[in-house]
Amino acid sequence: MSRNFATQIQSPKLKDSSLLRQSAFINNEWVKAKSGQTFSVIDPATENEIGKVPEMNVEDTKEAIMIASKAFNEWANLTPKNRHDYLLKLHSQILENQNDLATILTLENGKTYAEALNEIRYGASFVEWFAQESRRVYGDIIPSSLKNHKFVVEKQPIGVVGIITPWNFPNAMITRKVSAALAAGCTVVIKPGAETPYSALAFAELAIRAGFPKGVINVVTTDKYVKEIGLEICTNPVVKKISFTGSTAVGKLLMEQCSSTLKKVSLELGGNAPFIVFDDADIDSAVEGAIACKFRSSGQTCICPNRIYVQSSIYAEFASRLADKVSGFKVGNGFDTNTTHGPLINQNAIKKVTRHVEDAVAKGAEILVGGTKHTGNFFYPTVLTGMNKEMVITSEETFGPVAALYKFETESEVINLANDSNSGLAGYFYSKDIGRCWRVADALEVGMVAVNTAIIGTCESPFGGIKESGIGREG
Repeated sequence: MSRNFATQIQSPKLKDSSLLRQSAFINNEWVKAKSGQTFSVIDPATENEIGKVPEMNVEDTKEAIMIASKAFNEWANLTPKNRHDYLLKLHSQILENQNDLATILTLENGKTYAEALNEIRYGASFVEWFAQESRRVYGDIIPSSLKNHKFVVEKQPIGVVGIITPWNFPNAMITRKVSAALAAGCTVVIKPGAETPYSALAFAELAIRAGFPKGVINVVTTDKYVKEIGLEICTNPVVKKISFTGSTAVGKLLMEQCSSTLKKVSLELGGNAPFIVFDDADIDSAVEGAIACKFRSSGQTCICPNRIYVQSSIYAEFASRLADKVSGFKVGNGFDTNTTHGPLINQNAIKKVTRHVEDAVAKGAEILVGGTKHTGNFFYPTVLTGMNKEMVITSEETFGPVAALYKFETESEVINLANDSNSGLAGYFYSKDIGRCWRVADALEVGMVAVNTAIIGTCESPFGGIKESGIGREG
């Protein structure tokens, strides 16, 4: 079993310390909670406190919604070119400050600095994309059956949008949602993950520098009042749409709450992605693909493969090659250049991953590498073989660095196994047979399919799932 652990180092200092904001953001002002309460934000790598941000409540949220509503008419009535220009200025600000933004991201999320920098650039791509798309919000002209009549269809901004984001992509989740809303002419109230508020606040600081008008972007931070603020955003009639990324259970709750005002919803929810390797695949390419998408962010993404199905004739070879690669990983502080994989976000994540591994082993799985926690929030990247459908990993998203390998015999069998899930976000498979590529891509019950690649999300492509993995698309 691998026991590679990179050395601990101190976090680098920011070139521009004003990007690390300790206040919430309403009406282009840095504000405290009305109650005066704060909560601590913890570095998952060191478990030290980074700082404190306001513990805002329902009253604070109502104010942010009211401010966003007041700002809406002016923002909506700008020309698309005006909004395009604001977003491009924001895009430039992000790229100019990308190193500091990546440092903040690693500090609060734990992912390696290299991964964080990639996320900042990925997030910036959505700002640029939607800046350009803001000038192409086309309507339509429909011929009428009535003489001398035509129907003109226009697309108009819906109003205030509530943005609720998770901790695993604290920059890109915000840019992907907020940029779309701003480009359309909507104003926003953002509630970032309690674990990672600093990336959202840095985004707000850059919006000021880009010249955004007052009230267009607002950020409400909370840890204690997450449920209450979520309920307020979902039931407040001033808010016209919700965009949420998170667990399926919470997504269902928010959708139920939104029904009281028939609020529009975009939900990107949990996954249980299958990753299939057929016996005609390039095994080296499949191994590299599995590593890239399974262990990205230490397995803490919604599109990570949760079930890796390998055809029986190449099962042992694939497992051996994958375990060999994983054994070379180095777990540690994301600022250490020797680190390949950072910590999990907190102890709840460690407990879930541990439970999944222990359940699999108790039901007959074998650990090829990893399988245990280190210290604090670190868990060694793991490869399990001998998996079967009775194990909890089969039906429950792990959200951690565990590659679970299942054996299959035929194409029809593995399609049935892959589709035997309530989730349907992403799916991956590797094969050199062009006919099989089309058949399997069509047969997989997921919103996004990656064929012979681990890359599935870009600003140009729609992102979202089917079944209980969400409603709507982003990008």
